[in-house]
Amino acid sequence: MWRTAMARATGAIRLQLPEITTTPFHRYYSSSITSPSAVVNSMILRSLKEHYTEVSKMAPPPKVSPPEPFTVVKGALDSGGPVLTRVYGDEEIRLSVMRMINILPEVGPSEIDGDDEINQLFLHVDVSKPNKDYVLHFLCGLYPDAVGIHSVSLRHKLETSGLLEVPSKYNGPSFEALDDRMRDAFHGYIEERGINDGLFPFLQAWLYVKDHRGLMHWFKSVGTCVKKAN
Repeated sequence: MWRTAMARATGAIRLQLPEITTTPFHRYYSSSITSPSAVVNSMILRSLKEHYTEVSKMAPPPKVSPPEPFTVVKGALDSGGPVLTRVYGDEEIRLSVMRMINILPEVGPSEIDGDDEINQLFLHVDVSKPNKDYVLHFLCGLYPDAVGIHSVSLRHKLETSGLLEVPSKYNGPSFEALDDRMRDAFHGYIEERGINDGLFPFLQAWLYVKDHRGLMHWFKSVGTCVKKAN
């Protein structure tokens, strides 16, 4: 939804530009004292304001609380880091989430089914213990009715601050290369720690709110930059 709104904003700006960009400036402005730059900036600002108002009126999703015992990481909405955390015995478990379109940037939006984009999330699960330099990292596909593991690896704690950093050491075999017994054991491991489809409603709503905040901030920031250029 937010990508559609942003596309409308940029599309609306483009639709207003052809007459100016295809008409010689000395003819278009022969009877006006307004500079070409000021006219273009004014058009951009007007379009940004219209779309900012449109997006601000969109109804937020129903408020959803994270399933216990997970809690929201402070400041998560304004960062790209972990969203949820919990303690399990002597372990700290931290969850980060992304949409499929964000983790597969080489795949165009037109190649992804609309339902897949909404109903498939990528979940990063970090399981760490005190006084240990490495964390056990799971990359999972999260759906409304299931969780599937894509990979299991060991990462240095410093590497877990970014979702897509290249690991600094051997990651182990691909998850599909493991036998059924070991794959089932890993699924049981994360299930014990509360990693299940019950996380989906909250994380989907959380991404919805985060995207809204990001788009509103984008409109305001671009508008501020254009104003400074005047």
